Amino acid sequence: MQIAHLKSMWPEGLSDPSGRRQAKPRTRGLTMVIDKGLGLHAFDDLLSSSGEYIDIVKLGFGTSPLYPLPIIRDKIKLALKHGIKIMPGGTLLEAAVRLDLVPGFFNQVASLGFTSIEVSDGTINLSRARRSELIKDARSLGLSVSTEYGKKLFGSRIDVEDFASTAEQDWACGAELVTVEARESGKGVGLFDERGECRDEDLSHILSVVPNLDRILWEAPLKDQQVALIKALGADVHLGNIPAQDVITLESMRRGLRSDTFELQQAPYLEYMI
Repeated sequence: MQIAHLKSMWPEGLSDPSGRRQAKPRTRGLTMVIDKGLGLHAFDDLLSSSGEYIDIVKLGFGTSPLYPLPIIRDKIKLALKHGIKIMPGGTLLEAAVRLDLVPGFFNQVASLGFTSIEVSDGTINLSRARRSELIKDARSLGLSVSTEYGKKLFGSRIDVEDFASTAEQDWACGAELVTVEARESGKGVGLFDERGECRDEDLSHILSVVPNLDRILWEAPLKDQQVALIKALGADVHLGNIPAQDVITLESMRRGLRSDTFELQQAPYLEYMI
């Protein structure tokens, strides 16, 4: 038996008992992975084993200029080969704004072959006009844009009305997704409290006010956060800042292949009588 044929030997439907997961390119249930410094071989291994379940890779924070150029170019090529969008972290653009180096940032992003950027103000303050300008400039270069809402400071919360207004304006400027900030720790920022638990009242308020929830991506690096959002919003919720080692685990939860979300399975329930 050849290894290439092993996957097809599983009974039909067992790989996705939910019966709902889209094949790539997906529009529902996007998974964004944060790469905090994987070597090229590890990155290749990640995409070889999990690339089917990854839609976006973000090279975290401001790490992109720290890679040797051949390695970052190879990472970008591998991502594109697997149908994955790839972008530098929003902190890098924030640094470019602060240092007045935005044209150089865009030139290098285009030269290297990145497909996307993230526009954020988690550390700096951006005026509405400047935020809109950055989104439009990126779109004019053929880049897709994700924006991010929220501050990285521990204890920061979501102003729901401001979030709704910001998201509407970002979409009007050409952003594809608006991301809810949670940092890579998932604790004490945005939707999550200092223990990393979901603020259910805040989530309910967001769901009642913010339109186009299918264009919101929720940073949720911790397993219990992913479970909570899947149960609240369904398996097709967009989730980000997923650690590389957790991609297949998350996909199993989306499909009802882990006990936490077993109820997502669509197969008829059978009782066996002895």
